[in-house]
Amino acid sequence: MSNKPFFTVDGDRFVPTDAARGPWDPKSLHGRVIVGLLGAEIERLHGGPEFVPARLTVDMYRLPDLSPAEVTTRVVREGYRIKVIDAEFFSAGVSAGRATCQLLRRSEQPDGNVWKPPAWDVPKPDDIPPPEASARPMGGMWATRRIAGDFGSVGQKRAWISEVRELVEGRPLTPFVRVAGAADFASPFANAGDQGLKYINSDVTLYLHREPVGEWVGFEVVNHGATEGVAIGECFLYDVEGRIGSASCCALTQRRRA
Repeated sequence: MSNKPFFTVDGDRFVPTDAARGPWDPKSLHGRVIVGLLGAEIERLHGGPEFVPARLTVDMYRLPDLSPAEVTTRVVREGYRIKVIDAEFFSAGVSAGRATCQLLRRSEQPDGNVWKPPAWDVPKPDDIPPPEASARPMGGMWATRRIAGDFGSVGQKRAWISEVRELVEGRPLTPFVRVAGAADFASPFANAGDQGLKYINSDVTLYLHREPVGEWVGFEVVNHGATEGVAIGECFLYDVEGRIGSASCCALTQRRRA
């Protein structure tokens, strides 16, 4: 990838680039890079090919600025079949978010049939023309292929998204890092309406029964609810071979800063 990465590395610190700026404050980080970095460090330090990162929950309780960041991790449980890992995101030495990841050992699939929703029958990313440059989200922070609906619509929305840059310079994107960084998209996709996006998400939970194949992750909005300024949103997640899991979030009303 030739685009500028979201972070460069300086010793044990991750230095944000301009590409990592978020939509709510030009001096703050985008939530997706916080989620992505926490997931990436958990996988790098504690993952392995015999485990599936089945759940990643990230709490984001402070809007960090563009100061160098650090991530610490802690093993909560390291069993044969289940690992539980905590991680914490520090910006300028101040805690801004934390994550818990549950990793489950791969095993033989049991016999039998279990009900599941119908297959996602939509065009593949390569069959959908890219949007005009003026319509690319946040100046091209990621690539999109719209299937149905858009941020300004109130109908059900579906889209493919793909990363266009490294999360950390010099570290190739793994399948888990791709979907972890993308998971934050569930909030604006599920919670935006005909008046735009009025909610900032305070958490993301990603569930996976398998990691994605290929570069594209499909999002399908399946739930939104809001009362007294508190919202929830949920999306089913797909790759080109089918459903891989879901991403959900809770959110608060928020105004953008100039």
